[in-house]
Amino acid sequence: MADVTAAQVKALRDRTGAPLMACKKALTETAGDLDQAVEILRVSGEAQAAKSAGRDAREGVVDSYIHHGGQIGVLVEVNCETDFVARNDDFTSFVHDLALHIAAAAPIGISDDDIPAEDREREERIAVEQAADRPENVRERIVSGKVDKWLAEVVLLRQKHVNEEKHGGKTIEELRAKLASETKENIVIRRFARFAIGS
Repeated sequence: MADVTAAQVKALRDRTGAPLMACKKALTETAGDLDQAVEILRVSGEAQAAKSAGRDAREGVVDSYIHHGGQIGVLVEVNCETDFVARNDDFTSFVHDLALHIAAAAPIGISDDDIPAEDREREERIAVEQAADRPENVRERIVSGKVDKWLAEVVLLRQKHVNEEKHGGKTIEELRAKLASETKENIVIRRFARFAIGS
């Protein structure tokens, strides 16, 4: 399997407007073939969904989820463009499933940009120390891989939905993009708050 470069991912994102992780996955599947990757994104609907990404999303819903026993609670706001979609069963189901996921997975932020710099720097320092005994020519890749793996655990859009049986191991971003494609609207996970007793 060919290594996919950041430049290839950027080129595909610029061409399709699809999310970064979807671009990376498509390029990995096609061994870096840009045209085939575009086709994969079009088939999955992520390239199409990206066309609406710049439009205003001012409607939507706020949903809540309280975990059994009242020990964990979540509030989440997800926006769309019209009140028609906001009342759609698929949209409200997505928002409720998202609240349940946040309760279980405890993400730190919605996207990579929401992760505090000090948290990322701490993880990089740990990864550098862990890679210290490895050959110098592979250390940077090891550190990058460890930080990327950590981000996949704490960034909401990168996390795989906890209900694997229902969502087939798809990430939150893949589920959001699919819903955006189906509704032909910009779907934005605006914010969330997770409350846990004693924390």
